[in-house]
Amino acid sequence: MEGWVISRNAPRPVREPWGLRVDVGLPGHVARHIVAAPTPETLRRITSAITTPGTWLKLCAPAEAVAPLLTSGWAVQDPEFMMTAALARHPAPVIPAGYHLAVTTRAGVTAARLLTGAGEVAARGQFAVAGTTAVVDQVETAEGHRRRGLGTVVMRTIAVTAASMGARTGVLVATAQGQALYSTLGWSLHTPVTAAVLTAAGR
Repeated sequence: MEGWVISRNAPRPVREPWGLRVDVGLPGHVARHIVAAPTPETLRRITSAITTPGTWLKLCAPAEAVAPLLTSGWAVQDPEFMMTAALARHPAPVIPAGYHLAVTTRAGVTAARLLTGAGEVAARGQFAVAGTTAVVDQVETAEGHRRRGLGTVVMRTIAVTAASMGARTGVLVATAQGQALYSTLGWSLHTPVTAAVLTAAGR
């Protein structure tokens, strides 16, 4: 969580009885609550205590285990997957022809971008290091540049760069599509994650 708030320039986490809360403060994303061990009792407490639309839950459990315990105001999102990997100083990846790599660090956030000859961002990702853990965030490949291995180059660049900065473990939360890519790069599933948002219509 420390790495995520650095990456998103969000306030530091606040401890709640059920986990951690980050006051994100964005439209539709007022706050997020991270619950590492969601039990039926915990979810009853959460759904009773939280009434602000735009509040998100990140529950470390599969949807079939927790969705039935949420009240009608909560909209369950597409499944996510927390993954981890050991980081090491491997050789830098080969950059595909027609692209060049830019790696920059600002305010504790390191971004890796693959740029076209015209300077357009074809693929990108970023990370922040907290202790010996690098939290990888916002990895994406632009439409029109997919299926060229650019995501692989970005992820390997992130891993090499983070390792050079002292990180030993990488952590990320992937979509189902992202999980397929990251699995081929040595990332392992740590836990399924169920995201849910409290909607105004549901209250």
